[in-house]
Amino acid sequence: MAPPLLTLDGIRLTFGGTPLLDGASLSASSGEKIALVGRNGSGKSTLLKIAAGMVESQDGEIFRQPTATVRYLPQEPDMDGYASVLAYVEAGLGPADDPYRATYLIESLGLSGDERPGTLSGGEARRAALARVMAPEPDILLLDEPTNHLDLATIEWLEGELQRTKSALIMISHDRRFLERVSRATVWLDRGTTRRLDKGFAHFEEWRDRLLEEEELEQHKLGRQIEREEHWLRYGVTARRKRNMRRLGELHSMRERFRGRRGPEGVASMSAAEGAESGKLVIEARSIAKSFGDRAVVQDFSTRIQRGDRVGLVGPNGAGKTTLLKMLIGTLEPDAGSVRLGANLEIAALDQKRELDPSETLAHYLTDGRGDSLVVNGEEKHVVSYMKDFLFKPEQARTPVRELSGGERARLVLARILARPANLLVLDEPTNDLDMETLDLLQELVSGYPGTVLLVSHDRDFLDRTVTSVIAPDGEGRWIEYAGGYSDMLAQRGGQALQDRARAAKKEPREKKEPVANEPRASARKLSYKQKFALDNLPNQIAETEGKIAILEGKMSDPAFYTKDPDGFSKVAGQLESLRVSLAGMEEEWLELEMLREEIEG
Repeated sequence: MAPPLLTLDGIRLTFGGTPLLDGASLSASSGEKIALVGRNGSGKSTLLKIAAGMVESQDGEIFRQPTATVRYLPQEPDMDGYASVLAYVEAGLGPADDPYRATYLIESLGLSGDERPGTLSGGEARRAALARVMAPEPDILLLDEPTNHLDLATIEWLEGELQRTKSALIMISHDRRFLERVSRATVWLDRGTTRRLDKGFAHFEEWRDRLLEEEELEQHKLGRQIEREEHWLRYGVTARRKRNMRRLGELHSMRERFRGRRGPEGVASMSAAEGAESGKLVIEARSIAKSFGDRAVVQDFSTRIQRGDRVGLVGPNGAGKTTLLKMLIGTLEPDAGSVRLGANLEIAALDQKRELDPSETLAHYLTDGRGDSLVVNGEEKHVVSYMKDFLFKPEQARTPVRELSGGERARLVLARILARPANLLVLDEPTNDLDMETLDLLQELVSGYPGTVLLVSHDRDFLDRTVTSVIAPDGEGRWIEYAGGYSDMLAQRGGQALQDRARAAKKEPREKKEPVANEPRASARKLSYKQKFALDNLPNQIAETEGKIAILEGKMSDPAFYTKDPDGFSKVAGQLESLRVSLAGMEEEWLELEMLREEIEG
C-alpha cells in the first residue's frame, strides 16, 4: 500500500463541555476514496477542516506530505472579489496546471464561465466551487457535502469524475447512492472518536450495527462484573489487606469506565400530524402548460393523483420541477389546461429555501409564539418534549436559530411542518443536510404516510425507498410519469440516465441525424472544449485501461486461482467485466469524436 499523504492521529478539540473530537484519527493515501460519516453535529466538517489546515486542534499529530497539494470544498464557498466564475476557478490553479481543465469542468458542470459570482444560485455556486477544487487535480481532495444543491444529472456526472480521479479523496455526504458508488473505505466519527472500515459505504450500516451490538454486550458484561465485585466486597471472606485494597481499586476503576462511557446518540422520533381524510381523488391535471417568454417549461401534461399516492418529481435544475409542483397544488395558474383539487385537502409544504428568522428561538418558531406547548394529532405537547423527538436538547429551547448547524435547521423545519394537521405533504428537497439516521426515519414516515405525498428530490436512494411513481422531463417542456421509483424509471427509459436528456430539458438544440434547411454547414462548427479535452485524453485512458485488463486476464489465467481464493476470483472477474464495459464506452466515444473532428475539418 502507498504511504499516506495525510495522517491525523489522536486529534482532540473541545469548545467546553463534552469534547467534540476525542482522539480522532484519519489517514489517506494516493487514490483512496474515503467516506467520512457520522451524525449531524458529530464534528465531521471540523475534522475535515483540520485536515485542510483551516482549523487547529488542541492536541494530536498531523502530517501532510510536504509536496502534496490539498483542495477543500466548503459547504458555503466564498466567491467575493472575482469578476467571473472563470476567474474564480482559474485562481485555484497552480503554475503547472492545465487551464483547459478549468474550462472543461466549468462546461461539464453546466456553466459558461462568464457568470458573475454575486448572481449565482446555490446550485450554481456549488458547481463553480467544485470546478475550482477539481481543476488542479490535487493530491488530496476534501469534499464537504459536494452533492448539495446539485441536480441528478450533475451528481451522476460527478460520480464518474471522482471514480476516475487519482487524488486521495475524503468526502462527507448524506447521499447514500453517491457514497456507495464512489467510496472504497469508510471512516465513522462517533462520540468524538473514529473507526475505519476498509470497505465502501455499502457495507457500513451492517458493520456499524454489529459494533454497537458488541459495545452493548461489553457494557452489560462490565455491569455484571461490577455487581459480582460489590457482592464480594460486602460478603466475601476477608483476605490479606493488600490484596483487598488492590481489588477495591479495580472495582473503582470499573465503575469509572462504566459511568464514563458515552452511549450512542439519541434517535429521532418522527411522526406527522394527520388531518381529516381527503377525497379519493387528490389532484387531476388535464393538458396543463406553462411558458416563460419563448421557453416552454411544461407542455400538455396530464395526471391523476389519488389518496395514498407518493409521487416524486426529478430532473435537472431549471427543468421546471418547482413550477410543475406549484401548478399541481394550485398555487400557480397554468397558461393552458386545468387543475382540479380534491375535497378536504389540507396541505403542509416544505420549501427547499427554508428561510428562518436568525434571531427567533427554537421554541418560538415551533409554537408560533403561542406559549410553551403545541397541539400534535389532537394532543397538547410541551415544546421541549416535542423538540426531544427531533434530537434537540432541552437547553436549546431558547437558542437563536442562527446558532444551529445546517442539519439542525433542516430538522427544525421538518419538526414544524410535521406538527401541522395535513393529508397532503409537499416536500421540496427534504433530505438536504439530514444525517443518515434522520433520513431513515423520514423515509419510514413518507413511505408509511396514510395521506398523499408530492416529493421533489435529487436523492436517488430516498426516491427508490419511498415513491410509487416518478415524473421526469423528456425535453422541450414534455414530462412523463413512470410507475415505481427512480431505478424503475431508468429501466423504463432503457437505462438512460437523466444527464442524457439534460440538454433537452434546458431546451438546447438536439443533434439532428439529417441536415435541414438553413442549418449551418459542418465546416462552420467546431469542437467544444469538453470534446477537445476528451479527444486528447481518451487514447491515454484507453491504453491505461487495456493495461489493467491485461493484468487481470493474467491473474484469471492461473488455473489454481479459483481453488486457492474463490472470493478473490469472483472479485477480479467483476473488476475485469467492469473494465471491459468501460473500455468499450471509451473506444466508442473516441471514435465518434474522431469522426466529428474529420467532418468539421473536411
